[in-house]
Amino acid sequence: MFFWKGGKNMDEELKKDEPVTENGESGDVNAQGAAADAPAGGEAADAKVEGEAEAPVDEAAQWKDKYMRTMADFDNFRKRTARDREDLFKQAAADVIKDILPTVDNLELALSKAQKDDPFTKGVQMVYDGLVKMLEGHGAKRLDALGEPLDPNFHQAIATLPSADVEEGHIMTEVKKGWLLNGKLLRAAQVVVSAGKANDE
Repeated sequence: MFFWKGGKNMDEELKKDEPVTENGESGDVNAQGAAADAPAGGEAADAKVEGEAEAPVDEAAQWKDKYMRTMADFDNFRKRTARDREDLFKQAAADVIKDILPTVDNLELALSKAQKDDPFTKGVQMVYDGLVKMLEGHGAKRLDALGEPLDPNFHQAIATLPSADVEEGHIMTEVKKGWLLNGKLLRAAQVVVSAGKANDE
């Protein structure tokens, strides 16, 4: 125990200098306040850590979504390009076949006027058959219209004549055969349509 000059107790003097809390307890106010604030600061730190942990997860989800969208766009582009290329090839084939059809028409006309037993006629027939087979191998097909009802989608009527044998509105003569390419009309058939029996019959 220490005594100051005058006989005062040193411990008592030190206690007088200590701050007193609201409940009457003495001690370091700053230390107590820091202790009281410690739990709140810890919760904030935990929340910050959790937020930092969630941020990479959200960013990864965004990148995954962008990746999926990009792949979908690329797949659509690839399909569209393949379809356009196929359509281009089909159109090119259609143009070539259209240029060949007049030659087929001429061979048909020549065969219809030639003598059947002539060796030359047989040679022309072979050329004609080979040409038609080649066209069919590329998806072309002759459209048989004779005796069929007139269909504006496939037939081009160039004349109407009375006929006692062919029903009215049906095709009685094919002037030029029609052709299909892969199931679609390539060239309409030019036909003569029956008007039915004449009035004087």
